[in-house]
Amino acid sequence: MSADWRLAVDIGGTFTDVVLFDGVSGTVVVDKTLTTPSAPLDGVRTGVRQLLAKAGVKPSDITAPIVHATTLITNALIEGKIGRAGVVTTTGFGDTLLIRNEHRYDMYDLQIEFPAPPVPRDRIVEISERTSPQGVVAEVPSEADLQIITEQLRAAGVEAVGVCLINSYANPANERIIAEHLRRELGVPVCISADISPQIREYPRMITTACNAATMPIIGPYLDELQKWLVAEGFGGSVLMMLSNGGVVSADDAARAPIRLVESGPAAGALAGSWFARRLGEERLLCFDMGGTTAKSCLIENGEPQLTNTFEVARIYRFKKGSGFPVSVPSVDLVEIGAGGGSQARVDDLGLLKVGPESAGADPGPACYGRGGTKPAVTDADLFLGVLDASFFLGGDMPLDLVACESALQSVAAQLGLSAADTAAGVQELVDQNMAASSRMHAVEMGADLRGITVLAFGGAGPVHACGVADLLESPRVIFPVNASVLSAFGTLVTPVRIDLARSMVRPMAEFDHAGALLDQRDAMLTELRDEGRRVLAAAGVAAADIRFRYGVDARYIGQGNEITIWVGEGDQWPSSYDEVVARFEDDYRRIYGLTIPDVGVEAVTWRLSAFAPASPVEPRYTVGLTMATPHRFRPVRFSRGSDPVDTPVYRRPELGLHQVIEGPAIVEERETTALIRPGWTARVVEDGSLIADRMASRGGAK
Repeated sequence: MSADWRLAVDIGGTFTDVVLFDGVSGTVVVDKTLTTPSAPLDGVRTGVRQLLAKAGVKPSDITAPIVHATTLITNALIEGKIGRAGVVTTTGFGDTLLIRNEHRYDMYDLQIEFPAPPVPRDRIVEISERTSPQGVVAEVPSEADLQIITEQLRAAGVEAVGVCLINSYANPANERIIAEHLRRELGVPVCISADISPQIREYPRMITTACNAATMPIIGPYLDELQKWLVAEGFGGSVLMMLSNGGVVSADDAARAPIRLVESGPAAGALAGSWFARRLGEERLLCFDMGGTTAKSCLIENGEPQLTNTFEVARIYRFKKGSGFPVSVPSVDLVEIGAGGGSQARVDDLGLLKVGPESAGADPGPACYGRGGTKPAVTDADLFLGVLDASFFLGGDMPLDLVACESALQSVAAQLGLSAADTAAGVQELVDQNMAASSRMHAVEMGADLRGITVLAFGGAGPVHACGVADLLESPRVIFPVNASVLSAFGTLVTPVRIDLARSMVRPMAEFDHAGALLDQRDAMLTELRDEGRRVLAAAGVAAADIRFRYGVDARYIGQGNEITIWVGEGDQWPSSYDEVVARFEDDYRRIYGLTIPDVGVEAVTWRLSAFAPASPVEPRYTVGLTMATPHRFRPVRFSRGSDPVDTPVYRRPELGLHQVIEGPAIVEERETTALIRPGWTARVVEDGSLIADRMASRGGAK
């Protein structure tokens, strides 16, 4: 039987991961190479070519769509390396991006800072037009005004334009007139808020549109170059791009709405966690993904990650909600902090040790990479403590520099008056504390308790720190899956083709309780959303018969300023009655706030539709031997400040036998990552090759 090879690529801040999977035999081949931030396609080329050579596969053998996750959009917005975009808005609303929503994330900071808008004020132009909140067009842009804004944008040298008019979510007619004119006259990419975020609230809609316009000149050329290279190499598959919501769409649709890719990579990791939760029979699971630049955690309940309708990107202060851009795109609900292997240690003005959020990234990387870095990073601490083997990093393909590592740690140790060893242990302890605290805080915001939850550890650095984080979270179990380092790339192979669409129509819910013009208007709107969903999925190669629809609504009590999202069911039409929707709303409201408000009506704000098709089945097969492995060697490892090194057995993961039990402390190495089994933990090998570590009950939550 011929092979069915599928290729996945995930560009991270430090490493680019590639995975090759054969749908017939279940064979999985993986590789990892340094990301090339200035020319990301270079890292992709290197990784893909290395992977194909390792697997003995030709590009022409891959005819299935190539699935791609990336941090290009997030990094472009964070670093300000974006395109020269312009924005067109209604007369009188040109300062919206500067005024924001008037929310102060720190009430008492008199020098409060916000990120500079992705489009500066001198590239925001205004045009006379007006649409009412009910969607009635009161004024159409004149030809003279259209020509004026065209000349203004041409003089500004824009590479893309976003059009965001007041009340356009209710009727996009004026936005479409302007967009068609600008595309014709300027010849640059143009997006409109009615396509990107047709929802109420002026600032979130405009910042989402502006971020989208500013990243169109980044993602468009990259995808063009990628697809040309794939064709030249002889690949037979198209490209599907991973979205923040955990779905994939065609490269063309991704290029039109790049803001939907903002959490592309982390979403893939969450989908992989969901796949593992169902595979291992875990009802609740905490995905712990620690890479080279950031750490992410995501709660999986009932086999699915939670979704959020707003994601904040490019925060000035990573831990302060409100200090970034609140883009209105559906995203997997996760928390992300600057705590990766490249996160740098320093001493602050108070003489305290701090770690992150600044990262050494891939260039120059941690000091031990030997690429010119001089500041100590988390990877340097892990190496100096003995957890990592300098000669076996990436299987020996990338040896680490112990001398540079120690020199970097000494520079911080001298400021603290500590030894390099205690400084390294402090870095490791601090980064574990930061990750546990952020996970716990995020869970509290979701109304969840993480105590007793199983942790799924992945990413290049995740297996190194997972037991330490689990101790702090009082988690009794950690799962180290096979190929944990590239699990996010693997996650793109198990994700469905999916697009989440939304449109605001603010009305009391009771008005939809009977047949009439308003109900017809809502159903016509949902028909438009279904048609758009069918178009997007068809472009990604999905047959019409396989497309399914799920419906939701953002609702609130009349008079409130915020709403909650409730999902009501699937079907080709709106599936729930008025009474069912209100009952679902009250159940969710009570779960979140502990009460309901009697005698107050419910108001619908934004209607949601998810169009999706089931993912292709993925059943990897890993061969686990029956011979019990012996330690490859022993290595001295420090597990805490002030402690002596412990002579720790080091195992090679491919040599482990089925049901083999390993008592901590122990180290399990594989080419792409290292699993640290801390003292007080016991690990065993299960049928699918996963290594499952359980904490001894007597240890409690102590470290």
